[in-house]
Amino acid sequence: MVPRPEEVSLLAGDGTAQQVEAERPPSALDEPVSHWRSRLTLNVMVDDFVFDGSSLPADVHRYMKMVQLGETVHYLPILFIDQLSSRVRDLMVINRSSTELPLTVSYDKISLGRLRFWIHMQDAVYALQQFGFSEKDADEVKGIFVDTNLYFLALTFLVAAFHLLFDFLAFKNDISFWKKKKSMMGMSTRAVLWRCFSTVVVFLFLLDEQTSLLVLLPAGVGAAIELWKVKKALKVSVAWSGLKPRVQFGASSESERTTEEYDTQAMRYLSCLLYPLCVGGAVYSLLNVKYKSWYSWLINCFVNGVYAFGFLFMLPQLFVNYKMKSVAHLPWKAFTYKAFNTFIDDVFAFIITMPTSHRLACFRDDVVFLVYLYQRWLYPVDRSRVNEFGESYEDATPAPRKAHAD
Repeated sequence: MVPRPEEVSLLAGDGTAQQVEAERPPSALDEPVSHWRSRLTLNVMVDDFVFDGSSLPADVHRYMKMVQLGETVHYLPILFIDQLSSRVRDLMVINRSSTELPLTVSYDKISLGRLRFWIHMQDAVYALQQFGFSEKDADEVKGIFVDTNLYFLALTFLVAAFHLLFDFLAFKNDISFWKKKKSMMGMSTRAVLWRCFSTVVVFLFLLDEQTSLLVLLPAGVGAAIELWKVKKALKVSVAWSGLKPRVQFGASSESERTTEEYDTQAMRYLSCLLYPLCVGGAVYSLLNVKYKSWYSWLINCFVNGVYAFGFLFMLPQLFVNYKMKSVAHLPWKAFTYKAFNTFIDDVFAFIITMPTSHRLACFRDDVVFLVYLYQRWLYPVDRSRVNEFGESYEDATPAPRKAHAD
């Protein structure tokens, strides 16, 4: 297994770690090294079960040791070495200075049904690695089965199915809303830009932290959608003159310019608090926290700013809603599905391995949606008001037919 790069203080440095890294050739940095498994779990089947010799289960047969006693064949107590309990976090690098290494041996009994289930799960994890899953991703799957109660695991699978459904519906409605949107009236352009920047930074951070694909893939899809939203919000188009591209921006209407004034006013108030906190946090982490590289420090600074001040960057949109006394311009269907997923993410935050800052951000999103719900209650939709598509609820309602006089 290839070890993770060691973290060092970027300013003070770590003489021993840096010297070891300097002595290693560049080609050796990605080479696997020997590891010691510090944990060994042994299970012995205790069920007194009589098998039919002509139809032995194939999954159990490979673990059975047969002995002939007279005219009958007996099998010795089945010893099962639990590979699912061997996690990546239990591995220790074996180097030249290692003289003693810890070993924890756990012994427990196991029933026949649980033994067969565990054998199938172990084979499934091995099959994932054969299909190209990294050892880190396979280890995340192990953790779901090993570190979680089986009844709670069944509930998790049910919740995960709803999470995928709401993810699909949220993406579908969000794309549909922005595809039809022609005007940015009532929408904070800076909030759209911030969401794009934050989702891209979060995706790069999760990629740098080698997070589980269960978290990484939705983050990547969300980042791609946010980039497309920025193109729609800024009305960006590319015109080609020969082989040379030229970027063009669309003109803003009067209502969009009014929204932009509210947006600028909110950002002016926000910048007085945001910038000092971001710079102070970056300097503090550089002096007191160890990182793998300068790139890792930069990404961590950005993502900590995204997580810590993401709520503050929602204030421009809230301020625009307050000034316009309306929330009719927001994609409420997509918001609703995302809210369901936010509460589901609160459950996953305790199950899936992820950075602590990303875990805290799940609970921050709950507060954001509750504020939007309060504004929706405070500013009910005016059914006679024309929206950005030139439509109103009253226009969409068909007029009652008049009865013809006989």
